[in-house]
Parts: sequence; C-alpha cells; structure tokens
Amino acid sequence: MSRIRTAIVGVGNCASSLVQGLRYYEGRDPAGAIGLMHWEIGGFRPSDVDVVAAFDVDHRKVGRDVSEAIFAAPNCTATFCDDVPKLGVAVRMGRVLDGVSAHMAEHPAERSFRPADALEADHAEVVRVLREARAEVLVNYLPVGSERATRFYAECALEAGVALVNCMPVFIASDPAWERRFAERGLPVVGDDIKAQLGATIVHRTLTDLFRRRGVELERTYQLNTGGNTDFLNMLNRARLASKKESKTEAVQSVAADRLPDENIHVGPSDYVAWQNDNKVCFLRMEGKLFGDVPMNLELRLSVEDSPNSAGVSIDAIRCAKLGLDRGIGGALEGPSAFFMKHPPRQLTDDEAWRRTEEFIAAGE
Repeated sequence: MSRIRTAIVGVGNCASSLVQGLRYYEGRDPAGAIGLMHWEIGGFRPSDVDVVAAFDVDHRKVGRDVSEAIFAAPNCTATFCDDVPKLGVAVRMGRVLDGVSAHMAEHPAERSFRPADALEADHAEVVRVLREARAEVLVNYLPVGSERATRFYAECALEAGVALVNCMPVFIASDPAWERRFAERGLPVVGDDIKAQLGATIVHRTLTDLFRRRGVELERTYQLNTGGNTDFLNMLNRARLASKKESKTEAVQSVAADRLPDENIHVGPSDYVAWQNDNKVCFLRMEGKLFGDVPMNLELRLSVEDSPNSAGVSIDAIRCAKLGLDRGIGGALEGPSAFFMKHPPRQLTDDEAWRRTEEFIAAGE
C-alpha cells in the first residue's frame, strides 16, 4: 500500500492529538486498538498517514519540527504518546488573515496565540510547499472564525491539486459554489466542522433522535459547553461564532421530529475556564412531553478531553479523502461528510450516515 501524504494547517491541540495518535497506534494489534471506528479503511491503517507539511503562525511553532511543535504552548491537550519521533518536517509560517483574534493579546502568552515575526506565506508559497511535499490531503485545523484564512487555504488546495478535510466551521464542502469547484478539479472534500467521537453534538443528536423515535415531543433544549483551551479562548470573541453556532444548531435541528423555534434551542460554546485546559464539559438539558402531555426533562453532564475526542474521526476522514482521490471522485464525499462532520452538504441521520460511509469504504474493496 502507498502512504497518505498529509499536510496540516494549524498545529494546535487537535493536530497534537492527531500526530500523537499516528504514532500511538503504529504496530498495535487490531484486537486491542481501542478508540478507533475503523482499524483499516481501504487497506490504510492509521500509521499509514504521513505528515509531510505543516503551517502555523505562532512563533513557538514556526521553524520547529512538527514532533516538537505539537507540544509547544499554547497547546494544552493530554500527552498520551510522548515518543513521537522527529518527522523531518518543519512548521512553515502560514498566512494570518483572520486566523488570530485581536483579543488574544489581552491574555497571557502561554494561553494564547502569538504570531511569529516572520514573512507570511502568500498563495504561491503555500502551493509550492504542498506540491514539493507531494501532499495529497490538506487538513484544516484553523481557529473558529477564520473565514478568510480557511478560504485562502481552500484556494491553495485547489491549485495544488490536494483533497481537503475541513475540520472547522467555515462552509466549504457545504457551500455549493466551493463544492462545485472541488468537483470540477476532481478533488474530494470532507467537511464541514468535525464531529467528535463521543462529544456534545453526537450525544445531543442521538438523544434528539431518540425523542423522535419514541414519540416524545421535544419542546426546548440547550447545550452549554465550557473549556480552557485556545479554542474556547478564541471564541470569547462572539463575533467569530456565527458559523459555529449555525453548524452545531443545525446538527441537532436536522434530526428533530419538528424544527424547534429559535427561542427554544440554544446550542453553542458558553464560556472559557482556563484551568479546564483541553477538558470540555457539556451541560445538556432537554424538555418535552410524554404520553398524555405529561412533562419530562433530561439533564446530562459530559466531560471529555476535547482534542483526542476528534483525532480518530480525523484519521478516518483523511483515509476516506485518500480513497476518493484514488477513485477519481471529486467534490463532497456525502456519506463521510455526514458521518464525520456537523455541517455536511446534506444532513443525514447518524444511522444513514454510518451506512453510507461503510458503503463508500467497501466500494473499492
């Protein structure tokens, strides 16, 4: 089997968990490989993913080998694999644009982004790096609200001939104009906004679907989330949250028996608690009516390490993107996008998304 040559934009906590995971599962017995939805996809194992290029803008990461940069501040996720070998891939200075919110400067350096004093990469430079690295898949891990920066890298992927896995809530796969451009170039895109392995969104969706299947009328619901990583700190700037709130809210609305009025549903990031670090705590409440219009409510508290919770999903998305490339499929991969992402081009129930993804994987076997 060939390898999957992967480039990363944003060497933050999510990238740290991804790169740690590639090493952690290397040489493991599949029977004991906990935490993966798929050990193999199209013959590719997690350790078949190679990081061949990386971009960031933080001065503590630019110029360092990816194996070192993933542990540099302000990253604060769990270290579950501390023997990541040197990859021989230095983090390149990327393009800032709207990737760093101005309010970051008001917080301690060890907690926030600090752009490097280096010449920013332009479009031609990013395309050159991707081509010289022979990258096949580009993974977007930019901060929430990086609308212009995400479109910049999507343009670079199109010109360089690279598939895109868009883990952030900037709408590329789910935007018909962007999706059409990837289809015309014969490049797969999986997006948008990664859905964690067992996170707030998938739990909220599952319970909402359960209400529907069991004939319980859902009247009101909220999902409140707190965390202490740079993602939550970044989202203190509420102006950056429009796409994120739309993505998370639509993920829940799409599986409800009837769409809830806007005033009866609140889904979104809630507050930054520094000492939580990469731990994310979700508080979920659902109110409804049972048989005879008798009221009921459900409350749930979910605590997870945020970045490892998405890394296994990213590994699957990367491998599906590679399968799409090998099969000459361009545009959004509908099943994988619906299964792995919160805001796909077409919302499917989780059962249907899983079935469509399994069919996609099996199609070339």
